[in-house]
Amino acid sequence: MAAAERGPASRPALSRCIAVPAQRFADEVWARTALLSRADELPSGFDDLFSADAVDELITRRGVRTPFIRMARDGTVLPASAYTASGGYGAEVGDQVSSERVFERFADGATIVLQGLHRLWPPIIDFTRELADELRHPVQVNAYVTPPSAQGFDPHYDTHDVFVLQVSGEKHWRIHAPVHVDPLSSQPWSGHRDEVAAAALEEPVIDAVLRPGDALYLPRGWIHSATAGGDATSVHLTIGMSTYTHADVVSALVARVGDSERLRASLPLGVDFDDAEQVAAILRETADALSEFVGRADAAGTAEALARRFERDIRPEPLAPLATLDALAELDASATVRWRGSLRVRVEADGDRVRIVSSAKTLSLPIEAEAAVRRLVEGDPIAVGDLPGLDAASAVVVARRLAREGFAVTPA
Repeated sequence: MAAAERGPASRPALSRCIAVPAQRFADEVWARTALLSRADELPSGFDDLFSADAVDELITRRGVRTPFIRMARDGTVLPASAYTASGGYGAEVGDQVSSERVFERFADGATIVLQGLHRLWPPIIDFTRELADELRHPVQVNAYVTPPSAQGFDPHYDTHDVFVLQVSGEKHWRIHAPVHVDPLSSQPWSGHRDEVAAAALEEPVIDAVLRPGDALYLPRGWIHSATAGGDATSVHLTIGMSTYTHADVVSALVARVGDSERLRASLPLGVDFDDAEQVAAILRETADALSEFVGRADAAGTAEALARRFERDIRPEPLAPLATLDALAELDASATVRWRGSLRVRVEADGDRVRIVSSAKTLSLPIEAEAAVRRLVEGDPIAVGDLPGLDAASAVVVARRLAREGFAVTPA
């Protein structure tokens, strides 16, 4: 397994969001309980990631379209027509954000939700990729912008874990323990609406006002609601983490049950599914066959399936087409190269070739390049001429090929 597949030993992006050591968070907090971290306990605020000015820029100058924006008021999501319109001449797209309509709804107390900021806003794009590398779970980011004293959504729970990072203004959060522990994406809070509403009337586990630089962690299923406070607009980021579960491991195994001869076997002729006793016997036989299959299953095969899913869920560092092409033209032994961020690969030696296998493609190079490739996969930048196992001319050829194929990048 390549080093890029194991994740970093340190977790600086995670440490920005929690006031306890990363290992303690992993052992005692993650997926178990809520955690409130105050600004004076954290290394820095979050205004380098986002700001009120960023909100205005996205709404006024970036041509944002649905579903990258939505609005809600008093627990009700507004129709897109309430805050979008055509982009006008040269951009006649009917669902672009309308700054005038957004202002009208916002002034009336509606919350602005900017969705998918991990695809839209450069500082958040970089931070999200780093956090996903550390957590090894998919990550996405929304911003919630709420006018003073307004509430966007009723008490509810999410089917993903979240970090709430308060950027500016204040927000009063009330947090309650789950009524449905560890819900899957197919088990939304609306299926437990009455229980959620009843739990929200009880004494909260956390009842706190988040101020700039404060952070809150909530495992999936934890009930929450928030109201903006003070005289200023509240801006916070919600980092959603779609955690992989044991159910996902089961799904990966089930996808391979066709490898079991016993599980492929036909059920008896004339099987009667209305006969509970007969079905119970079939279940026992199936469970025994499944247990045997799991005992013999190749862990590497299941791990490979889960790794490929992670690669599909987490996008690697974007490539800058123009800058990359210019850099290729000037690349020499003095240039610096590094592995493309969040790009996970397997490096396989096979006779006189070394193969680099990603989810998108496979690149084959002469075996002499193996040491250089493995050094790059470790992640730290290096001068082309210092790549191990190659003379300067060969190192330039290998580095140029890796960059041309999208495996390596030349830092600005």
